[in-house]
Amino acid sequence: MKVAVVGATGLVGSEILTVLAERNFPVTELIPVASEKSKGKEIEFKGKKYKVVTPTEAIALKPDVALFSAGGGTSTEFAPQYAEAGITVVDNSSAWRMDPTKKLVVPEVNGDVLSAEDKVIANPNCSTIQMVVVLKPLHEKYKIKRVVVSTYQSVTGTGVKAVNQLMDERAGKEGEKAYPYTIDLNVIPHIDVFQENGYTKEEMKMIQETNKIMGDDSIRVTATTVRIPVMGGHSESVNIEFENDFDVQEVREILAQQEGVIVVDDPANLKYPMPKDAHGKDEVLVGRIRRDESQDKTLNLWVVADNLRKGAATNAVQIAELLHKKGLI
Repeated sequence: MKVAVVGATGLVGSEILTVLAERNFPVTELIPVASEKSKGKEIEFKGKKYKVVTPTEAIALKPDVALFSAGGGTSTEFAPQYAEAGITVVDNSSAWRMDPTKKLVVPEVNGDVLSAEDKVIANPNCSTIQMVVVLKPLHEKYKIKRVVVSTYQSVTGTGVKAVNQLMDERAGKEGEKAYPYTIDLNVIPHIDVFQENGYTKEEMKMIQETNKIMGDDSIRVTATTVRIPVMGGHSESVNIEFENDFDVQEVREILAQQEGVIVVDDPANLKYPMPKDAHGKDEVLVGRIRRDESQDKTLNLWVVADNLRKGAATNAVQIAELLHKKGLI
């Protein structure tokens, strides 16, 4: 299968290449794609070297699937051109997520919605992905009424510039800044741009995307998203109010059986999910599972995942795997 990776030189693009290799996706020919300034650079994949081409050049090479990770502008411009050429696009930007004509997919949650007509498929926001994988089986069993989520998000979610800022600050060096404030030894309660309602765009993404992926607009969601000086993964404190009551041990068992979830919940032995433990893993880790004693039929969870893997690259590759398995590419 001919596979194009658009944005192959970026943080998520590099991770996509790693995940494609690790999961033995049936790549017969890799087409690494990046901007004009990266044209001709060499990318190594499974011991072979491939030259980077531009997005326009890649269309002519007729890949079967193109995994986009080059920002919303590139996706808006090129995804329709690829689709027009018969190439299936899995897009990692926010460009198509809330487009009613495009599917927003987390394979373990709503992979069944994919069809042959879907030529541009949206990969959700990283913080939404890890949350809905956990919400899905609980919604099926107890019916979710409301979710309150606070996130603790890794600097890797912003990109290389943010990682460099953190490392420069830690080393006491001046350098280029991704954030308006110091991130080392600090937290910034601001991810993406502020909206008229006082929420940030990241917070609104979590609210709207959760409803779309879960296929249920009756679930009320509110979010506060925060950047912290951590690498390796995003963490989330999730408070879930259900219509029906639950047994905490049964909740643990349901989550343990959910595809893509690992329960790490043994407070007596200080076992709970942390970003450093999620780093490099494809699964979502969940722990601190307990009843909210301030309100009936309400549960508290702590959810952690590697935002560059399940939150981006792995989910995109899993969508491609599902398309392949269904014979859609």
